[in-house]
Amino acid sequence: MAKQILHRTVPVNGTGIFYREAGDPRNPALLLLHGFPSSSAMFKNLMTVLSDKYHLIAPDYPGFGFSAFPEVFDYTFKGVSECMNAFTDAIGLKRFFIYLHDYGSPIGMRICIHHPEKIEGIIVQNGNSYDEGNGPGWDETIAYWKNPTPEKKDKVYAFLSESGTREQYYLGLPEEYHPHISPELWMLDWERMQRPGNLDMQYVLNCDYLSNFSMFPLFQEYFRTHLPPALVIWGKYDPYFSVDEAPCYKRDLPEAQIHILDGSHMLLESHFDEMHQLITGFLEQKKPGN
Repeated sequence: MAKQILHRTVPVNGTGIFYREAGDPRNPALLLLHGFPSSSAMFKNLMTVLSDKYHLIAPDYPGFGFSAFPEVFDYTFKGVSECMNAFTDAIGLKRFFIYLHDYGSPIGMRICIHHPEKIEGIIVQNGNSYDEGNGPGWDETIAYWKNPTPEKKDKVYAFLSESGTREQYYLGLPEEYHPHISPELWMLDWERMQRPGNLDMQYVLNCDYLSNFSMFPLFQEYFRTHLPPALVIWGKYDPYFSVDEAPCYKRDLPEAQIHILDGSHMLLESHFDEMHQLITGFLEQKKPGN
């Protein structure tokens, strides 16, 4: 039963937050924060293989996965981050390693800078805290922010589609790794996004990504001040978050472990064995008592 994943929902400020949990709560904890357009489902394999030694918690953000999708909610990165921090309090998660991927990176980094006492260490997987990480996949969105014309809005909105959802898993990925991708994941993402009003919410949240850029200096100051143990893993073909960011962490975290894999955006799908090995090695080195 040690590897059994449990599925729970907890109220957080009136919003039902769905989460997956595995492992013994007495073991070191790892909070897993998903990206766009996914949910806690992206962590199922990792939770299973780590649950004999670690306590794994993977929540779905409001409007994502199986969490509630309230009509009234602050669908900004600040709002989602505050909800996720309140979630850790609601379940009694006091100190933990944190896994930052895609949207989960600015959401989790806000927890880090406001509550550094909670953080044992960070694992960054294709999620940026430096300007160098803005890959070409952001070009049309940034162009819209600078000059918000109706034509540019249509281009930005176009990625909120079945094909755009599928591309999150396949775009840039060498064809030899395509058989590694489980199709039910992107299909689940797209099914959840088809709830009434969800695409509009996703569009609003995506446009709020601009707010994260101004936070980067604060994230970097947190690194320099608190020097959290850090593992940085990147897929070198990721079109959304450029691999040029990976070495940037050494500026502020000289002891950070940096690894570049021959993949794209969803490394837990395409390169699970390598990810498992790197994450296990890092956690064994950095867990409390070592």
